[in-house]
Amino acid sequence: MFARSLKAVATRGVPRVAATAAVSRAVHQTASPSSPNALPRWRRGLQVFGRVTLVSIIGTVGTFIYITQSQRHPGPQEPFDPEKKTVVILGSGWAATSMLKNMDTEDYNVVVVSPRNYFLFSPLLPSVAVGTLEARSIMQSIRYIARHKARKVAIYEAEALNVDPHKKLVTIEDTSEIKGSIDHITIPYDILVYAIGAETQTFGIPGVKEHSCFLKEIPDAEKLRERVMDCIESAAFPDQSQEEVDRLMHMVIVGGGPTGIEFAGELHDFLQDDLRAWYPELADKLKITLVEALPNVLPMFSRELIQYTESTFKQQNIEILTKTMVKEVKDRTVVVKNERGQNEEIPFGLLVWAAGNVSRKITRDLMASLPKDQTNRRGLLVDDYMRLLGAEDIYAIGDCTATSYAPTAQVASQQGIYLSRLLSQLAKKEKLEARLKELRAQKDSSGVGAANPEEVENTVKQLNKASKIRPFAYSHQGSLAYIGSDKAIADLPLFNGNFASGGVATFLFWRSAYLSTLFSLRNRTLVLSDWMKVKIFGRYVLCSNSTNEEADGKPSLVTLQGKADTSNHS
Repeated sequence: MFARSLKAVATRGVPRVAATAAVSRAVHQTASPSSPNALPRWRRGLQVFGRVTLVSIIGTVGTFIYITQSQRHPGPQEPFDPEKKTVVILGSGWAATSMLKNMDTEDYNVVVVSPRNYFLFSPLLPSVAVGTLEARSIMQSIRYIARHKARKVAIYEAEALNVDPHKKLVTIEDTSEIKGSIDHITIPYDILVYAIGAETQTFGIPGVKEHSCFLKEIPDAEKLRERVMDCIESAAFPDQSQEEVDRLMHMVIVGGGPTGIEFAGELHDFLQDDLRAWYPELADKLKITLVEALPNVLPMFSRELIQYTESTFKQQNIEILTKTMVKEVKDRTVVVKNERGQNEEIPFGLLVWAAGNVSRKITRDLMASLPKDQTNRRGLLVDDYMRLLGAEDIYAIGDCTATSYAPTAQVASQQGIYLSRLLSQLAKKEKLEARLKELRAQKDSSGVGAANPEEVENTVKQLNKASKIRPFAYSHQGSLAYIGSDKAIADLPLFNGNFASGGVATFLFWRSAYLSTLFSLRNRTLVLSDWMKVKIFGRYVLCSNSTNEEADGKPSLVTLQGKADTSNHS
């Protein structure tokens, strides 16, 4: 058609303007939708969408590969500088790791001492205990963080035994099963960051350490997962009495804080999603009981969310015993004093202890060496700048301190970030003081001061600014907790009040918030893939007890990580 139109125009000898108009009409007619070769508008839009999607996927995959490979192959680092101060960090928990991640190592030589060489994302530990997540997904190597710093960071996998605040010395020991010829040394420090955390509080109750499972470290979660499956398999053993089956399938959780609540929710999900499929004869036998000494669970949340949690647990058949104190834990029963003041003995197959923190032995020894200033038995006393009272050049952060803030990961993380900035500011102040001294010492050949007055004045202004150090101020970002059945609760600060929310939408927010808080892209990818695997395939219900391991000679993950049980650093 287009060719015939051009030919007709050429043969008629019409003026150029008319010919141009005729050509335009011919082109328009050729590209019009009525043409048999033209694509419909929806198909053209679909093609554009497909191309944009393809480019987006290629770009996302390329960016992901670039980031992961660049993180796996960090560049060279500056060596230790003997002229710079040495900062020794004790611990690898929230406070210590947050500080190391945000610290400028160009200003200091940094040494990290911890019995474990990884950081643990503890809020997701209850998910590991029931198989929702794998342990490695919430662990991040400290060497990974240190390797991406400007200056080399020395990392010693050892336990701190003693701190001498007067001589500025720290004694450390290699507590691993395999040791070298040297396993015990004393290292000096210019600045000590004390962030060893706390251990689980048992209140001196008989039988707690012997017959309970804790939930504070990775080996605890792995042991707890095995104990849960042991109870279920023992209950499925032939000719088991009904009374014994009820005991074995009774899981008791002591502690109504976020850890106890989230483990109860995760255990309920395991029952609903997996136990009913693989152990249908035992699914209705599983009973979960939560014991709390206070009048209600989750005291840090609003009353509305507490009631929502209690009602949700009631729907999930999770029994809550408030105003109930544990008096003794036996091999198969726990003795409690109920709200009526009567002693009651409750049989259990598994008891999980998640009730508070207490100072570690090294912390108590440090407090004893500073008796005039360290008078609080709950933890170390610090000033508004996180400096340890009674000691010079020691900063204490995290759960080992006795402050007005709750011992949470959020508080410890903010303290670590604050201290990294404070040390950078102190290093800048020292540089300016040295520069000012150098300028004032300059003289010309006649002995008269030769320094530039404007440079001196500018240095003084910078020094005055660097000398203004702000005290630590905690900014509460809200509280989150998972309560099972794909539901979560959130208590978030909003303007001058709080926004309380609970339900499935809050559960999605809970997951996204924790996902964004993880320390690396590797952790985020592994956690996401674990959630997807559980949604598609479910949790695995394998039981690898010590008897089978000894028979085939293969140690379990708990055995391989057993040395972390002796950890005294959070």
